[in-house]
Amino acid sequence: MLTVIALGGLSLAQAAPAPWYWWSSKTSDARICAQTSPGDGWEQGKKAYLDARCSIEKN
Repeated sequence: MLTVIALGGLSLAQAAPAPWYWWSSKTSDARICAQTSPGDGWEQGKKAYLDARCSIEKN
C-alpha cells in the first residue's frame, strides 16, 4: 500500500517541455529551429529556446 501512495505522488509532478535549438547544416548555410536533431549532417546551437521560432531564450 505504501508503494502505491508513493508512486501516486509522482503523477503530480509536471515535466517541462523539451527545449528548441537552432540546428546548422554542416554542408550549407541552412539553419532550422527544432527540438531534436534533423540528422547526422546538423550541429546543435548552444542556446536553448522555449518556442518553435527560436525567439524566446530559455533562462
